[in-house]
Amino acid sequence: MTGSGTARIAVVGGGSWGTAFAALQANRHGEIPLWVREEEVCSEIRESRENRLFLPGIPVPGGVRPTTSLEEALAGRTIVAFAVPSHHLRSVAAAAAPFLAPGASLVSLAKGLENESLLRMTEVLAQAAPAYSARTAVLSGPTFAREVAAGKPAGAVLASSDPELAVRLQEALSGKRFRVYAGTDVTGVELGGALKNVMAIAVGICDGLGLGHNARAALITRGLAELARLGVALGADPLTFQGLAGVGDLVLTCTGDLSRNRTLGLRLGKGENLADITASTPMVAEGVKTTRSARGLSRREGVEMPITEEIYEVLYNSKDAMQALKALMSRSPKKESLEYSV
Repeated sequence: MTGSGTARIAVVGGGSWGTAFAALQANRHGEIPLWVREEEVCSEIRESRENRLFLPGIPVPGGVRPTTSLEEALAGRTIVAFAVPSHHLRSVAAAAAPFLAPGASLVSLAKGLENESLLRMTEVLAQAAPAYSARTAVLSGPTFAREVAAGKPAGAVLASSDPELAVRLQEALSGKRFRVYAGTDVTGVELGGALKNVMAIAVGICDGLGLGHNARAALITRGLAELARLGVALGADPLTFQGLAGVGDLVLTCTGDLSRNRTLGLRLGKGENLADITASTPMVAEGVKTTRSARGLSRREGVEMPITEEIYEVLYNSKDAMQALKALMSRSPKKESLEYSV
């Protein structure tokens, strides 16, 4: 795994980000197996070189080799990137484990938390494939799949508890239009990537209600403070939340028109029903499930997360969106502090 272009990479997950990441790596490394759950999506990529369900209008390079067989996709691959929704990661990783090459490194591209266990995605990977627990990493940052697949420049953070592994993966996964930074704060990078989706739903609701740019800026800023408080309580470096995996991804997801979570919030703010919204699209808004997990973590750790609490009430208890934002504005006065200790 060096910068010479010799890395043998496989991508597990044929959604928008998995397809985009496979395309990105194929442009540098050549053949990239892409495991796809849906037979029809797999056939479509093979035949038309397009993933019309998840990434319509974007050509998929010939080097991306789609398959519905995990054994075929993983054979001899030294880096395996998992790009499946957080609630499917455990089952998919467990199914993949018997086919992983000895010494392979596992990279989580998923941005979420497991609902029942409240585990981060690298922790789920470590449990599902314990023989590879020392060789797991996370890649996260402001990376809309459509823009990456279209070859537009982007940056992300690759974090592993093993600093040497982080650097090797950084060298393998970087490209001319994809700049990867190496780090060791796995907790901070994963939490930033997961919790920003909750805040994007909040900002989308705010925009859907037509509350203006001032309210949006306040929500983003206080959302950053909120996710950083929880991160520090769980052992993350507070400076991580000032970087690409923190404020970078937060701003992108809260303001970008390609954000599924912001779009869901917008529709909620305009009065649509959550069930109708989720039924109308195959795309997963990770923030819905992550809100439940984030609330569970905040209560377990004793960390105050008022935005998360209100979004939970909107999503799971059908609280009126305007009333939720009014509740945030009417909280008792606080002193603003940039200290994220709890």
